[in-house]
Amino acid sequence: MDARSRALRKLVLRALDKGGRGHPGSAMSLMEIVRVLYDDVLAFRAHEPNWDARDRCILSKGHGCLALYAILADKGFFPAEELDGFCKIDSRLGGHPEHGPCPGVEASTGALGHGLSIGAGMALAAKMAGKSHRVFVMLGDGEINEGSVWEAALFAAKHKLDNLTAIVDYNKLQSYAPVAQVQELEPLADKWTAFGFAARQCDGHDVAALRENLTALPFTAGQPSVLIAHTVKGKGIPEAEDNPKWHHKSYLKEEEMRVLYAALDG
Repeated sequence: MDARSRALRKLVLRALDKGGRGHPGSAMSLMEIVRVLYDDVLAFRAHEPNWDARDRCILSKGHGCLALYAILADKGFFPAEELDGFCKIDSRLGGHPEHGPCPGVEASTGALGHGLSIGAGMALAAKMAGKSHRVFVMLGDGEINEGSVWEAALFAAKHKLDNLTAIVDYNKLQSYAPVAQVQELEPLADKWTAFGFAARQCDGHDVAALRENLTALPFTAGQPSVLIAHTVKGKGIPEAEDNPKWHHKSYLKEEEMRVLYAALDG
């Protein structure tokens, strides 16, 4: 893991430490995905978050918001000091993203299974208005158990929304059990292909691989795209990696936080 990925994860820990709760495992698995999107792919203006020509990026797995807040702070959408108010009264940074008060958050999410529907609507609206911005939706693997995800996929394919890209954070754990035990998803790429998407897969922590795929959109003209990013829940923190106990944490002790920071310093 390089210095930038470690630095972004430390922003997650800062918010987690001050807020005393959150979903660290989900944020860590997502980190390289948001990093590459905001460093190399998305068109945006942090000082003008509602710039009309910006690409829209929706975090459908809203519980992974610590990763989104970290990259938005890093890019200057709001001061990094605001991370200290995570999950506190009057903070713009709630336990799930809220559209409106927090600049850079395109949709309120948290109830799973809604992000792709919102994104498909945005993508269709852009097509109808003759606008060229693109729409990206980050999904959790457990989240795609929701039937609404597949209804949105059918809709996107019908309308040939090649300005829409879904990214699946495929960390193989959902809440407190392996995905394969709760609801097997394989063959996942074949499912997306059957629903009319152009599908690719890569290592979701390989920055170069993510950049190569996400700068080659659409994968096929006239079809929505999906990138299945194979990740590790809790990536970067040995105690948290592939450990369902780190899906959500609360009442973190000082000693636990020292261990987390030390893991990233090592």
